[in-house]
Amino acid sequence: MSTPVPANSLSYLALGDSYTIGQSVDETLRWPVQLVAAMREQGIRLADPVIIARTGWTTEDLLRGIGAKGDLGTYDLVSLLIGVNDQFQGLSVDGYRQRFRELLQISIEVAEGKPEHVIVLSIPDWSYTPYAETIERPDISAEIDAFNAVAREESELAEVYYFDITPLTRPAAYDQDLFAVDGLHPSAKMYTLWVEMILPKVNDLFSG
Repeated sequence: MSTPVPANSLSYLALGDSYTIGQSVDETLRWPVQLVAAMREQGIRLADPVIIARTGWTTEDLLRGIGAKGDLGTYDLVSLLIGVNDQFQGLSVDGYRQRFRELLQISIEVAEGKPEHVIVLSIPDWSYTPYAETIERPDISAEIDAFNAVAREESELAEVYYFDITPLTRPAAYDQDLFAVDGLHPSAKMYTLWVEMILPKVNDLFSG
């Protein structure tokens, strides 16, 4: 259960897909929730994350989901992790670039125009999961690399923070504890590895 924090806490919006909602793990173990807990341990008052994400969402779905919310208001921190379903559904990298760029613009606007308050996570490589044992792993990995190259390039152009968590997901085939019970999504242990990578930068952002 989340620890209550004062009303003047920093706000956090998490945008994404199944990885952001933590498909097949307890809600308290989603990576955005783990990040909040870790920040609080550092003495930084961060409110529970507001999450706009759903399993199976592509960049287009996320844009529609955001639009359905109307006025999002503003947040002190915004995270964006999206694209695996664009790759899985065979959507083009060029189309992904256009929609990802739009999502970055929205994220920065919601972060009060502060790109340094937006963090982007790379797309995990699901080809290393038990679910994908019979699928051509090199082909999937190459496609994910192509999508991630776009995400990195657009993130750098927008001057937001980009975290390459993909390498953490590739040795996962050798550690079954890094998978959720569905054999496809990350476990809480995997999400903790992501948070450990992100935490120092986010901590520096707000500790000053």
